Amino acid sequence: MTNVIKLKKGLDINLKGKPQEKMLTAAKSDYFVMVPDDFYGVVPKVVVKAGDKVLAGTPLMFDKNRPEIKFVSPVSGEVTAVERGERRKVLGITVKKDETNSFVEFGKKEVSKISAEDIKTLMLESGVWPFIKQRPYDVIADPRIAPRDIFVSAFDSAPLAPEFEFVAKNEQAAIQAGLDALKKLTKGKVYVGVRPGSAVKMQGVEVVTIEGPHPAGNAGVQAHNIKPVNKGETIWTLSAFDLVIIGRLFTKGVADFSRIVAVTGSEISTPAYVNACFGTCLKDLLSNNVVKADYAQRFISGNVLSGINTGLDGYLNFYHSQITVIPDGSDNDEFVGWALPGLAKYSTTRTYLTWLFGGKKEYTIDARLRGGKRALIVSGQFEKFFPMDIYPEFLYKATLAFDIDKMENLGIYEVAPEDFAVCEFVDVSKTEIQKVIRLGLDRLQKEMN
Repeated sequence: MTNVIKLKKGLDINLKGKPQEKMLTAAKSDYFVMVPDDFYGVVPKVVVKAGDKVLAGTPLMFDKNRPEIKFVSPVSGEVTAVERGERRKVLGITVKKDETNSFVEFGKKEVSKISAEDIKTLMLESGVWPFIKQRPYDVIADPRIAPRDIFVSAFDSAPLAPEFEFVAKNEQAAIQAGLDALKKLTKGKVYVGVRPGSAVKMQGVEVVTIEGPHPAGNAGVQAHNIKPVNKGETIWTLSAFDLVIIGRLFTKGVADFSRIVAVTGSEISTPAYVNACFGTCLKDLLSNNVVKADYAQRFISGNVLSGINTGLDGYLNFYHSQITVIPDGSDNDEFVGWALPGLAKYSTTRTYLTWLFGGKKEYTIDARLRGGKRALIVSGQFEKFFPMDIYPEFLYKATLAFDIDKMENLGIYEVAPEDFAVCEFVDVSKTEIQKVIRLGLDRLQKEMN
């Protein structure tokens, strides 16, 4: 019988622009960019140069600290540029796609007949390993450390998120192959968090039904409520959207990074889905699907709470299955600002009369802060929206001060920046909580290593 966990804390923001369950045809994209900043904690070493010919699955760079972790080209073609910034920091590796779209052949594998070490080597060589993250530190999993357990989230609870049921419609074989591979990489269990009523079949794993608002879909939140990680332990987490790509490595024998991406937001004419892979320019994926407006618009790879503001000329992040376009608000000069009452304004309190609509009304929200930055006051506000047995305000302040003892006692090893996204949204002090947690995790990892 499936376990059921009911989470009461969190927040579902009902935004306008939910994707319809249909596929659109995006404009053809000729250039794809590998962006090293997509991978926290990685020191990239580029192994190609302009003019090199590559196949889909050919390494473009590796991590200097862990050379076995490779990052590969999503398409076949020619490397046209290796862009560098200050101090020769690698900003991006651009590949011009050819017409053949040829793959490096790794060979189809029956997971039950190969060893755990062979599975790990194959995943590292093919470039799908970076999809697996670890707690603590929320970085790419260290292949040298066996995890206590592995947690897979089979749904996304973020605003306007894609529906995994739709994405996984024709990927059942890849999903099961991916799960079978993960089972061989741990002596513990593989837990899969699903929505109530999920129709996706998963065998040989512990299926846990998760009920509740966002961030219930975060793998770290699920892990905390199923079997928390303690100091000295390591767990792995990943999204089932990425599990599909891992599974294809065994069923197809190639590193196929194509995925179904949701194009969402109030500034999208027809919110729906497109086929894409990481590194695609947002301009190509959106083509003529953006509302023509005389005001500024914000183009986000990911969701509105934890996504990346890339601009229209930016690229789809390695981990994202969603693009969101909303009004930017930077050119909106509103009379008396947030204090002006209205029936179209969203609030988590009863500041506006919109609370009378419950959660049924769809809102168009721009990216303005709607208030000024001020000192953080410990008021217990975050605890109302944080579904983990952790004091988020105290952990944030301990991280800001980099008090390691307090950080450890308050649960720093269990969290990732995305777990604080709702807290950042409701924070009246307008503090960059996710950024502080990310910097704190990076510093802590360097200190501990």
